[in-house]
Amino acid sequence: MNLYGNDCFSLRYSMPSEDDILIKKLLLTHDPDGRHLDSELLFRAMENVLCYAATSKICGFHIDAIAKDDISDIEVVGSQETLAQIIYKIKIEMLRKHSDKENLYTRTMILFDLLGNYRWDVKVVLILAAFATTYGEFCLIMQLYPNNTFAESVALLKHLPSNISPWNPQFKALSLLVKTMMDVTKCTIEFEGLPFRYAQLDDEIMSITKSCIYIAAYWVTRSTLACSSQIRDLKAMKPEQDVHPDNQEVLGILLASKDDLPLKNSSAQAKLGVSEVKDKVVLLLVSKAELLPLEGLLLLVGRTYDHPYHKKLERSYEIVWISISDTWTDAEREIFNFLSNSLPWYSVRQPWVLNSAIVNYIKQEWDYKNVPLIVVLDPQGMVRNLNAMDMVLIWGARAYPFSSSKEKELWEEENWTLQLLLDEIDPLLTAWVEEGRNVCIYGSDNLDWIKKFNATLKVMRNAGVQLEMVYVGCEDRSEQVRHTLAVVDEELHTSLFSFTKLHFFWLRLESIRRSKLRLGQTIQSDHILKDVSALLDTTEEGWALIGRGNTADIIKLSASEAIECFDKYPEWGENVTNLGFVSALRAALDLSPPPGPCNHSKIVPYAEGLIEGTVLCDKCKRPMKKYAVYE
Repeated sequence: MNLYGNDCFSLRYSMPSEDDILIKKLLLTHDPDGRHLDSELLFRAMENVLCYAATSKICGFHIDAIAKDDISDIEVVGSQETLAQIIYKIKIEMLRKHSDKENLYTRTMILFDLLGNYRWDVKVVLILAAFATTYGEFCLIMQLYPNNTFAESVALLKHLPSNISPWNPQFKALSLLVKTMMDVTKCTIEFEGLPFRYAQLDDEIMSITKSCIYIAAYWVTRSTLACSSQIRDLKAMKPEQDVHPDNQEVLGILLASKDDLPLKNSSAQAKLGVSEVKDKVVLLLVSKAELLPLEGLLLLVGRTYDHPYHKKLERSYEIVWISISDTWTDAEREIFNFLSNSLPWYSVRQPWVLNSAIVNYIKQEWDYKNVPLIVVLDPQGMVRNLNAMDMVLIWGARAYPFSSSKEKELWEEENWTLQLLLDEIDPLLTAWVEEGRNVCIYGSDNLDWIKKFNATLKVMRNAGVQLEMVYVGCEDRSEQVRHTLAVVDEELHTSLFSFTKLHFFWLRLESIRRSKLRLGQTIQSDHILKDVSALLDTTEEGWALIGRGNTADIIKLSASEAIECFDKYPEWGENVTNLGFVSALRAALDLSPPPGPCNHSKIVPYAEGLIEGTVLCDKCKRPMKKYAVYE
């Protein structure tokens, strides 16, 4: 071996004082106790990994043929740890996140302390083998991901750049450094394997050569740490225009095969990968570990998975829950684990290990501010709605594909009806609306008014009025409301809503208002927003909404108006037969519909057509002109 001709071992007969100090510190860590292994065989196997990696366009040089060596039989003599355990322990130390005070020198010396009982050639080859596992994985992914879906998913998960060309100079330099480290390690192994007991060498030359070995081992070790840090922090090197991943990258990262997402409500613990959401709309539900209060959570499940339209859509969409927290306490992890095991949608497993770049992207690009939201991605991974939470709570699966344009379209078809207020909250209530029954929705937490109103309703219903009663409490769902609900049930035996369903009603109203405001509507320009806001912002002691079926003819009464008007039912009740209950009530209150007839049409059977009086349009509530049609 040419000790003097190799660039890595160029001798300087007068060592700098810094090197002298370094050598002394290295020797303080060196305490060989007879542990050894076949460093040459391990080097060949490690060389295979690094050279295969280096054959890619990323990593520079090319080697045509590499021997395959089996290291499974390498025994670490004198150690209770296996070779795999030792390499893994070194790798963990290499990748461990260190404090700012622990610079490369400190971290390098930690590794030498860890390997103090081994010979110099074994130290270096073990360190290089540990580095090869990280470097080899990196190069393998970067080689395969353009043509391999699994590799692409892993690359996205690790947030590796999709375009590597801007870093070709860095990769080339990294490749050359790896090759140099391999050359130095090989020289160290050959030097340690020389039969010095049979050779007569000058003591000074031997001392200088060993000093070079020590310094070379130090710089190989330090270089592996620097390279590992570069690979680990690759995203920090990204150009300004590529700081954030795009939506397709985020979806790929979250659904990457390497980090399978279990379908928690399945006993089979099915796994979700990219293939399971291919050609589907994906709803990314972003929230804290608590997700939503219980009532909101139940409503969301009902609107997505229990909704009648869900089965009709044949799983055309999937929901993936991304839980985000700034702290991730043990309590939060327990809550997340409980919910993710209970809910019917997919969830990102162990969200506390999500890449910080992804968390920042969600916060910045999707404007997540600790309030649950649903981001909708179309089958191509493009964002179609930055927050579909409210439209999901309003229309459920009927809102598919949950895009912003679909939300506008749905509102164009809506009107101020009982169906809009009560849709799917309770099956019986839905049936009443579909059957065209008269329904009175009333709310308050004033128990005295509730009792008076209930007594008035009893009188009317005993007189034969068909009027279904639904008590909804008030927006502040306090214990007083719970108590009032029990009173209603006792007095009328018709408390259709449970305390949970009261929450559903108010959550629905809140979603309607938010959706309208998000679309730029105002209470001056939109009558639905005006009417919903009136219910949400009311400070009155009580109120009542009376409507019929799915018509837009709804009357709102204050607490005093409701009692006064219903007390006078004997005076105007005779009009119910001719006009219907709601129209008769409107006439009693002298609430005239907008002037002038409408242009809508309605065919009335002859017998019913003989009824005298005004017929109101179901759509606009204006009086309709009468025409006789003869066949």
